[in-house]
Amino acid sequence: MDDCLYWLIQNLRDVPDGEDWLSEKEKALLFRLHVPKRRNDWRLGRWTAKQAYSLYQPASTLSMPEMDVIKAEDGGPDIYISDKPAPVSISISHSHGRGFCVLAPSDFAVGCDLEQLEHQSPDFFEDFFRPEEMLSWRKAPKAIRPIVGYLIWSAKESCLKVLREGLRRDTRSVRINYDHKDVESAWNIWTGHCVETSETFWGWWRCEGKYIYTMASDRPSHTPRELHIESGTF
Repeated sequence: MDDCLYWLIQNLRDVPDGEDWLSEKEKALLFRLHVPKRRNDWRLGRWTAKQAYSLYQPASTLSMPEMDVIKAEDGGPDIYISDKPAPVSISISHSHGRGFCVLAPSDFAVGCDLEQLEHQSPDFFEDFFRPEEMLSWRKAPKAIRPIVGYLIWSAKESCLKVLREGLRRDTRSVRINYDHKDVESAWNIWTGHCVETSETFWGWWRCEGKYIYTMASDRPSHTPRELHIESGTF
C-alpha cells in the first residue's frame, strides 16, 4: 500500500440482520447496549469497518467473525485478528444511518468524521470555534455558510481523532485552514494546527448531497481512494 487514505461508505440498510457476522467479543459488547439507536450505530460502525478492511486486504481469506473491531482504552477503534492488532490505522464515523470508515497503513495516525448538513445558529459554532474560524464562517457567502460551518466542525473532529482524544479535548485547541472550491463530490485539501504543540494535520474534505466528509492524518497523503465493494473478497 502507498501513502494514501482509503475510504468506504455504508448505510444502515446494508447491515445484515442478525449477529452472525460479529465476533464473540463483539456480540458480548452489543449485548450491553439496550438503546436501539446506540445498537444500530454500533452495528453500522462495525459493519463498515469490517467491509473496509476486507476490501483493503483483498487477498485475505478472513471471515467477518474472525475480525474484532474493538474500542481501545483511549476510545479510538482498532481492528484485531486472532487477538493481534491488524497492520492498519482506522477511524470510524456515523450520522443519520450512514457509516464512514477510513483506513491507512499502520504508520499513519488517521481520523475521520461524517456530518449531515443542518441549520445551526451562530451560538453553536461560537461554543466550539476559534475567533478566526468564526470570522471565516461569517464572511462566507450565505449560500455556502452551512458547508463552511460543518467543514470546520468536522475537520476539528477528525483532528481530535488523530490524537485519539475525540471531544474530550477542547475543539478550540485546533485551528482549521481550508480551501473551499465548492466542488460537489470532489476531495479538497485542508490543514489543521494544534495551537498547543504546533502539530500539523493534513486533511481532505468533500461535500456530497447533504453530507460533509472529512479525514485527517499526521502526515501528507495522496488523494483518498474509495474502496469498492464489488472488488472485495468476503
